[in-house]
Amino acid sequence: MSVTTPDSLDLRRSGAGALAWVVAWVAVIVAVIVTAVSAAEAVALAGIPDPGWLTTYGMPVVQGTGEIAIAIAIGSALFAAFFVPPQSDGVLDVGGYRAIRWAVAGAMTWAVTSLLMIPLSLSNVSGQPLATSLEPQNLMNALDQVADARSWLWTAIFALITAVAARVALRWWWTLVALGMGVLSLMPLAISGHSSAGGDHDYATNSLILHIVGATVWLGGLFAVLVYARGLGAHTALAVRRFSRVALWCIVVVGASGVINALIRVHLDELFTTTYGRVVLLKAVALIVLGAFGALHRRRSIAALDADPGDRGAFVRFGIAEVVVFAVTFGLAVGLARTPPPARNTSELSIQQVELGYNLPGAPTLSSLLTTWRVDLLLGTAAVALCVVYLRGVIRLRRRGDDWPIGRTISWVMGTVLLLFTTSSGLGAYSMGMFSIHMIAHMLMSMLIPVLLVLGGPITLALRALTPAGRGAPPGPREWLLTGLHSPVSRFLTHPVVAFVLFVGSFYVLYLGGLFDMVATYHAAHIVMNIHFLVSGYLFYWVVIGIDPSPRQVQPLIKVAMVFAALPFHAFFGVILMSQDSVIARGYYSALRLPWNTDLLSDQRVGGGIAWAAGEVPLVIVLLALFIQWTRQDQRMAKRFDRREDRDNDSELAQYNAMLAGLSGQRSSDRPADDEATASRSTTSAEGS
Repeated sequence: MSVTTPDSLDLRRSGAGALAWVVAWVAVIVAVIVTAVSAAEAVALAGIPDPGWLTTYGMPVVQGTGEIAIAIAIGSALFAAFFVPPQSDGVLDVGGYRAIRWAVAGAMTWAVTSLLMIPLSLSNVSGQPLATSLEPQNLMNALDQVADARSWLWTAIFALITAVAARVALRWWWTLVALGMGVLSLMPLAISGHSSAGGDHDYATNSLILHIVGATVWLGGLFAVLVYARGLGAHTALAVRRFSRVALWCIVVVGASGVINALIRVHLDELFTTTYGRVVLLKAVALIVLGAFGALHRRRSIAALDADPGDRGAFVRFGIAEVVVFAVTFGLAVGLARTPPPARNTSELSIQQVELGYNLPGAPTLSSLLTTWRVDLLLGTAAVALCVVYLRGVIRLRRRGDDWPIGRTISWVMGTVLLLFTTSSGLGAYSMGMFSIHMIAHMLMSMLIPVLLVLGGPITLALRALTPAGRGAPPGPREWLLTGLHSPVSRFLTHPVVAFVLFVGSFYVLYLGGLFDMVATYHAAHIVMNIHFLVSGYLFYWVVIGIDPSPRQVQPLIKVAMVFAALPFHAFFGVILMSQDSVIARGYYSALRLPWNTDLLSDQRVGGGIAWAAGEVPLVIVLLALFIQWTRQDQRMAKRFDRREDRDNDSELAQYNAMLAGLSGQRSSDRPADDEATASRSTTSAEGS
């Protein structure tokens, strides 16, 4: 039996720091080697002066260090949130607290390296020495003129917020904030670079987002679990099993997205004849090796931990080797970002391919809207995943012998199918190029799809299908869901005023406040808009329909008032669009030069008419749902009353009859006295006469 002493704990903590430095240096060395191979080619293709070795090799060094740091930060926040349980009062335990401290260090390192990348990016783009780029005036110009510099500034801002959230995190909820902000800090990097330009850039950008997030979570989670295991954490076996499930999905996401992204940038014959292609092949080999390590983990180290929770040796050995391979993979990725892809004849690309990433087949028709499919790798994939997960929950209930309303299942499936169709069919493709089609997609995403999803009751299904952890056991998915459901954030978002403002106010801010004009040209902005439409609509109808349990109880009258209050706001918004004389995002739509969409103002007015008319269908569905809910509630109350009366032998009815009998007897006993008084008054009256 081993004895843990303060000296041994200090040694393990210093060993964890040494492991972090080894991972970072391996990634940096590989990135520098790849950059050195392609540096001359990159300068020649750019057609600018050589900015100097400090910029050429400083960029991969700084970026490689930062990417390893943010991977550690995200993985550590994930570990503290989901891999080990907090204490009974909700405060992080020792393992979670140490992990969140690693998240602080990683996020701060990512923020600093991102700020350093601003002058380095300016030097790389302009061909000027780094010293010149560091001049304050040049830095200000870079933020205004150089897209990479702005991306790195936003990355630094998000990384700093991540560090602050992790620094104040003592309870479970703040670890989720740190995790979410850490993932958000990856987005500026994911939407810039090779994938943001040229044909098929929608596929390239979406696949790169999935690729970067999957790889970062994979490496960071492995590092956090490995450090915890070396520190003799009490829940090592649990943490390893949970990480294994996450890693399996990361393998699938990273592999699939990597293949899609590579096929867009490299032809098969260029994999062996170009530097870019060879680096892609090396990344593929590294991914295969990582998959093999994962299989060995599940077969040996996890089995050893299940047999003996104290047997961490196999996991630590495999984990250290896997982390080093990961470092090589990240170095290859950083070097790949500095390597120019194979040259393409961009003069053959149409304006639509440059702006949208693809060509539209012609004017929109019913046939083209139904048959022109271009799968949205983010929301389209999410729609399929949501449908599969929901059906798995229903099947689990059925196998257990529990019933689940078929109407809810149909509603959820219809919602996910409509989400897939809206984002991935011809409707989704044309919505990027025409305001009227965009408004149809907007109305579906914010008003119809959320209604169908809310009517599916996913939270109720999850609470019934997921197995409770049990008294004294570490919390699992069901407990996490309940904690999130009753959190202050959920209570705030489900407040009727907040849900109403998010749902209705976004129309006016986005289209009438000028925001759409500024962001219409950015693919990432359309992703954010679609997600916002979906989430804000879901929150609104969750409060209004209320099939699932909610953090706050809302009176039925308020629910009906919210629905009827939203209707005139939507109608007024549509009327404004139909009556405007100026075109929203004229520059963006004009640049597309669609031959069938020359009258942009007329197309916008059609979109306004769609917005004006679209509010009635969800209104009918919601009112029907509320009527059914109230009817069923009355029926349930009646059944409960009948069951109670059966148990009490109709005691309440007997009491009621007794009360009536008592009242009747009282009136009978009072009647003679009343008659006598009446007779006396009559006699007196007669004598007076």
